[in-house]
Amino acid sequence: MSKIALVTGAGSGIGRACALGLLAEGWAVALLGRRAEALQETAAAAGVHAGMAMPLPCNVANEQEVAEAFARIKERHGRLDLLFNNAGGGLTAKTPDLVTGAEWRQIVDVNLNGAFYCLSQAFKLMKEQQPMGGRIINNGSISAYTPRPGSIAYTATKHAVSGLTKTAALDGRPYDIAVGQIDIGNAASEMTSRMVDGVLQADGSMRPEPRMDLQAVVDTFLAMSRLPLTANVLFTTVMATKMPYVGRG
Repeated sequence: MSKIALVTGAGSGIGRACALGLLAEGWAVALLGRRAEALQETAAAAGVHAGMAMPLPCNVANEQEVAEAFARIKERHGRLDLLFNNAGGGLTAKTPDLVTGAEWRQIVDVNLNGAFYCLSQAFKLMKEQQPMGGRIINNGSISAYTPRPGSIAYTATKHAVSGLTKTAALDGRPYDIAVGQIDIGNAASEMTSRMVDGVLQADGSMRPEPRMDLQAVVDTFLAMSRLPLTANVLFTTVMATKMPYVGRG
């Protein structure tokens, strides 16, 4: 039987690429995202494996929609072996005084609350199913360790995701639930397209930054997904070799 995975933010970028990687390896994959059309495009891109994809339009910031999506996965497959908590976003660079309360809540709702809603539902299903257990991979960020200027909402949520990962890794031990985090820096995707022209640096300058091919992220993610539940990568970083990070700025 195929293993069952759920990828959030599966309509584009890293989520789409990793979902396609799982489908190519024989997983059945539930595709979560806000845009139904984009999810259908992801499924179609799987080619001969498209029949193993399950598009599920869902706003991860909505707790009820997340619960309903997991109920559909349980109804169709009866279990979940892998959750990739990938959905997220950020704001344009601005200092804290220019971030409105509505903007702050928007980022917290998706990056942190959405990740928690999905993780919570995954725990519930993985604890109940037989055989018990599964794997959860949270998409962190380089910003979970070293922030960029003007990124207070994004950085705060990604620091919080690290706490989510550490605590869930402990809480998952009795139930064979392995929880880890992949921290990704400057992968070539829609989200990083602006880096080609230049982004704000810590010294106030604007400079282009190197990006890595998205396949490097997929390869790292798949290496984590292939591990037996007796082994866990708690944190791993994959980044463009020449991007600013160590000693950023």
